[in-house]
Amino acid sequence: MNPSLVVLTDFFDLTNRALTYAAGLAVPLEAHLVLLHLRQDGPLSPEEFRSRRSRRAERQTTHQLEQLAATQPVPAEVAISDEFLPDAVQEMVQRHHPLLLVLGRPTPATLPPEIVTSTAMDLLRHEPHPLLIVPANGADTLPPRRMLLAVDGEPFHLVEHQDVMRRLLHATQGTLDVVHVTDDEHMRPDTATIQRTIQDTNLLPALPETKVHEVYQPSLVGGILQEAARQKTDLLVVVARRHSLLGGLFHQSITAQLIEESPIPLLILPAQD
Repeated sequence: MNPSLVVLTDFFDLTNRALTYAAGLAVPLEAHLVLLHLRQDGPLSPEEFRSRRSRRAERQTTHQLEQLAATQPVPAEVAISDEFLPDAVQEMVQRHHPLLLVLGRPTPATLPPEIVTSTAMDLLRHEPHPLLIVPANGADTLPPRRMLLAVDGEPFHLVEHQDVMRRLLHATQGTLDVVHVTDDEHMRPDTATIQRTIQDTNLLPALPETKVHEVYQPSLVGGILQEAARQKTDLLVVVARRHSLLGGLFHQSITAQLIEESPIPLLILPAQD
């Protein structure tokens, strides 16, 4: 069975940027697309209180999405849901078992960054599944050729799709480097420890020592983005631990900051602690 990518379509004008990027990944992955659209007012008001104009607009949106799906370079379908976002995504995951969820990040002028961050973190908490964040700008290289995985040096176990990186690397014929950022508050693991941690997860094939990079930076996020820029990275990958997703101060987490600040597409891999 071919994999699928579920694209969330409700934060921007029919997700053109995120959808284009998802389609560009779907081609080498031989995946199909699912365009998930929410009737956001559906759960909030009974059917009899919805205006005819509202229903007419919804039909028009559905028609536009179906037209958009028909123009994709891979098979694509439209899924309409009356559920709130976490429940709708959970249903899509159970039905389609997607390799990735895809969420666009509009420009700040279109939508405040904290709304996208809050939405992404809610998704990761309620349905821990690989999540790809596509910025409005900076997603021009398709498929991605240079990938960078940011790790904290501690053992981890992915919640879903342990083979996602292998599949991406194989499909895109891309390269992957690993970066560990050290600041004044964290001990610096040696390269062998980082290699062993990654090998133990079966996340990647053999990782040469030359592909592991140590960066010192007082700001962990700054160090990650600095190394991504130095390597001219096309796709940034980060492992998100469950305790950082459940924490009350999630807006201060590394994951949340990267969602807001990464100038390139960001793939988040949820992990158990």
